[in-house]
Amino acid sequence: MLKPASTTANTEANAVFKGTAMPWLFLLPSLLILAVFIYLPALQTLRLAAYKANLILGTERFVGIQNVTELLLSPAYRQVALQTLIFMVLTVSLGLLFSLGLAWLASRPVRGSKYYRLLLIYPYALSPAIAGTLWLFMFNPEIGVVNQLLGSLFNVKPRWLDDPILAFSLVVVAAIWKGLAYNIVFYLASIQNLPGDVMQAAEIDGATPAQVFWRVAFPLLTPITFFLVFTNIISALFDSFALTDILTRGGPYFHNAGITTFLVYQLYQDGFVNFKSGVAAAQAALMLVLVAFITFMQFKVGEKRVHYGG
Repeated sequence: MLKPASTTANTEANAVFKGTAMPWLFLLPSLLILAVFIYLPALQTLRLAAYKANLILGTERFVGIQNVTELLLSPAYRQVALQTLIFMVLTVSLGLLFSLGLAWLASRPVRGSKYYRLLLIYPYALSPAIAGTLWLFMFNPEIGVVNQLLGSLFNVKPRWLDDPILAFSLVVVAAIWKGLAYNIVFYLASIQNLPGDVMQAAEIDGATPAQVFWRVAFPLLTPITFFLVFTNIISALFDSFALTDILTRGGPYFHNAGITTFLVYQLYQDGFVNFKSGVAAAQAALMLVLVAFITFMQFKVGEKRVHYGG
């Protein structure tokens, strides 16, 4: 039974806060948690970036932008930044491409499709540390299943973790594999909600399956792709730590730094291994600027290519 319009209007009027104190009171617990665990540490990190600090001795010396200048002039840090950029581009582009292809195949009406989807999504349940351990055992030069197979078939056993190119490629592939399930979940849900009449109309007009996918389906998937590009960039910048630490510990050494030493791992090394707190804080500040720049460029340039269907 429908309620009278007057009753509904009165209910909505009563739901509105009549003062400004009550909304802030409800927000206060969340604001306190954010302030203690996010905002204050972030401000402290930005302050520490202007100091030469030693956590063991508890000493600080103001140096201004010297930490940032030293980082930007350091050949090792520039190499780490370039490696991070290459790693990010490879993992984001290839990861999204493979995820979209697998999600499209998994969305097809075939027998046992629910089991295929479950197997595709399963890696998302693994923590990065467990995923890194699995890949470490699989690609162990002596007892790894990959080298055992290659040795029996081709009589070769590559030193995956000792060769710079192989080690970098291994970390890239492991990161792509770890992120596939997350991307597939979103792509699969989006594909299943595509308007079927539009797809059928394209097929009736004589479009090939490839044309239906790229000319019809993919433009309708650009909003979720836009979202996944950003989340994958953040993941490549920050979630690569566990895989790198377990698989290669930043090595092997190549020119001025470890070939798999990325920005977040370099920050960890300087902050918690070498106890260069000021330098580590400066790296955190630079990463904050980098993320802000990438976000700005994505919304400035990338959103123009997004098609929001009406």
